[in-house]
Amino acid sequence: MTQRDVSLWPAPRATAPVRATVAVPGSKSLTNRYIALAAVAAEPSTIINPLISRDTELMFAAITALGAEVDRSTDGQVTITPLPTTASGADAATVDCGLAGTVMRFIPPLAAATGRSVRIDGDAQAYVRPMDTMIEALRDLGVEITAGATSLPFDLRSPGGVPGGRVAIDASASSQFVSGLLLAGCLFDDGLTLVHTGQSVPSRPHIEMTLETMRLAGIDARATGADEWTVAPGRPRGFTVTVEPDLSNAATFLAAAIVTGGQVCVPHWPAETTQAGDAFRGLAAEFGAQVAFADGTLCVTGPEAVAAIDVDLSAVGELTPVTAAVAACAPGESRLRGIGHLRGHETDRLAALAAELGRLGAEVTEHADALTIHAPAGTGGRFETYHDHRMVMAAAVLGLRVDGVEILDVGTVAKTMPDFTQLWSGMLAGER
Repeated sequence: MTQRDVSLWPAPRATAPVRATVAVPGSKSLTNRYIALAAVAAEPSTIINPLISRDTELMFAAITALGAEVDRSTDGQVTITPLPTTASGADAATVDCGLAGTVMRFIPPLAAATGRSVRIDGDAQAYVRPMDTMIEALRDLGVEITAGATSLPFDLRSPGGVPGGRVAIDASASSQFVSGLLLAGCLFDDGLTLVHTGQSVPSRPHIEMTLETMRLAGIDARATGADEWTVAPGRPRGFTVTVEPDLSNAATFLAAAIVTGGQVCVPHWPAETTQAGDAFRGLAAEFGAQVAFADGTLCVTGPEAVAAIDVDLSAVGELTPVTAAVAACAPGESRLRGIGHLRGHETDRLAALAAELGRLGAEVTEHADALTIHAPAGTGGRFETYHDHRMVMAAAVLGLRVDGVEILDVGTVAKTMPDFTQLWSGMLAGER
């Protein structure tokens, strides 16, 4: 478990409209999917512009623990030599998931397919994150798992590999359960047909992202129904890929333009993408901003006054904290809906946002799967981050408009963006 940083970071206050161009590091979601696929490919793979952060370091360490080799000798890229997919005679391994949802949901089915005995562990906060769906799916597939385990930590083994076939799950709590099983399904003897039996799956764009990355690596993976996906057996081929900028992280910088009436541009924005963060350009327009995309650069120009919004964020829940921060700068009533699944993220994000926005003077009502923001924030004070990187980013946005915001444990932002505070200060200085 990591040591908690209790220091306070004074969030910079904007004294003028922010005007800057910000180059954002690579996508965490894409980087960790590429790492998982490269770990089980038939040949070495090269990932260019990977995100280097706590979550991706945990994924690198996980595949290394399982027997893959990671070469970082070339600047700006990583080459991965895959692990053996039959390792029943190898020593037991331990994987530290930290607080990374992608690691705790992607690695267990992959580890089971190797035939190795593996202990899955993580930070204390990870012990309360939903894992029962994945554990039960693996049991249904014949994997031996610690008796009675429904969450981290647990041990798994499947000496003969995983037979595969058809399995049904309820992925209502997280699309990562679907993605994790799909990514490993190609290693199962008979492949995988995965059926979701619950209500709607949150963050569906992440499932399409998973399928797209798998197809890049030559895997036959596709949706075969509204809530059904099929993966044919066969190891991925080796690949070389350049990681897109992390658009969800980029949204935080674009939000600075909205709340200050300035302009922020992000270069290398993909013309087509499966990243959920791409939806922020539509949210920016809802807030009254002007959005322009040309020659691979997305620019957002803020309005004279931020407009209140009423939006369904069920497909793009990761944008909720920054969207809530912008909404807390708007007069009038905003409602963010379809976000009940965020209670199982790094923290209960609905409760956390309601508490911290309220601490800064906003009037917020917390519902089962929504937040209503009735009045904007206007009071300085400490902003708790709950070990959640996106709470840091939300606080930074509010600090642009509210005097005296102090962010507790700003270092937790290293989960996806270790250089966040430097990039944020550079943006305010108008660096281009």
